Amino acid sequence: MVSVLQSIDSGHEDLIHGAEIDYYGLNLATCSSDNCIKIFDIKNGGQRLKADLKGHGGPVWQVAWAHPKFGNILASCSYDRKVIIWKEVNGEWTKSNEYSNHDSSVNSVAFAPHEYGLILACGSSDGSISILTFNTESGNYDFKKIPNAHTIGCNALSWCPSAVPEAAFDQRGKQNQPATNGIPLQVKRFVSGGCDNTVKIWKEDGDRWVEERRLDVHSDWIRDVAWAPSIGLPSSRIASCSQDRRVIIWSTEDMTTWTPHILNTFDDVVWNVSWSLTGNILGVSGGDNKISLWKENNDGIWTCISQDTENAKDDQRVM
Repeated sequence: MVSVLQSIDSGHEDLIHGAEIDYYGLNLATCSSDNCIKIFDIKNGGQRLKADLKGHGGPVWQVAWAHPKFGNILASCSYDRKVIIWKEVNGEWTKSNEYSNHDSSVNSVAFAPHEYGLILACGSSDGSISILTFNTESGNYDFKKIPNAHTIGCNALSWCPSAVPEAAFDQRGKQNQPATNGIPLQVKRFVSGGCDNTVKIWKEDGDRWVEERRLDVHSDWIRDVAWAPSIGLPSSRIASCSQDRRVIIWSTEDMTTWTPHILNTFDDVVWNVSWSLTGNILGVSGGDNKISLWKENNDGIWTCISQDTENAKDDQRVM
């Protein structure tokens, strides 16, 4: 069974829409419809409020931590159309950069794998996706925009792992691909989900981003997407969940043909999907107030291995 390890009184005055733990599991960031972001020190099972960040003028939908090699950096996105990047310097959290080039609510933010540098993807209800890349010379973020990425709006983003799946570790692959510490790197890709009921895979092509694949199986708005870690896996996998109450796992061995597998049809809208660090367990939560964990057996069949119905809460975002 899923069990509660720790309960935290956030002190938010309205609905909480996002909660993210940093790379080392030492800090928790939460965001809410009260327009605030709170950062807690959760070392050794404790709970200490470190910062109460106020900079947004509307509900804050999501927060995302950057890799610690860049320092303590947190990105947030809001109904106020803004993305704010916060940074901790000498124990004090301050606004580092602000991006306000979207015409509607910004619903999702996701940092790229650190091997590519400090890069942030942002998805908005205006239908576009922005890619922000930190410029070390200017200290600001350069941006590229993908217009009309999703009709009506983009709800979720997730980056492809930087490392090539093990099945691609051949001599030709090693020779033709850039490497970090001897490990071949993927071409930069990320997946997005939107109100057009589609899951899309985007690929960097020179100085622009192009739609590489469009995955059409869901019959309603996509609420979340998650690209699985590639450690020890011979293929790439993406999980998507939707207003249609289904979770679909997409898999490929060549980034060309993606095979969908319907994990389950749930009793209510599914809001979130999240992979374990090894990519072999998928967590699912939704409007039925349930959290469940799913694992694939040796026969390729996915089964529910754990479920908690008492402590799950709706993670609805009012857009």
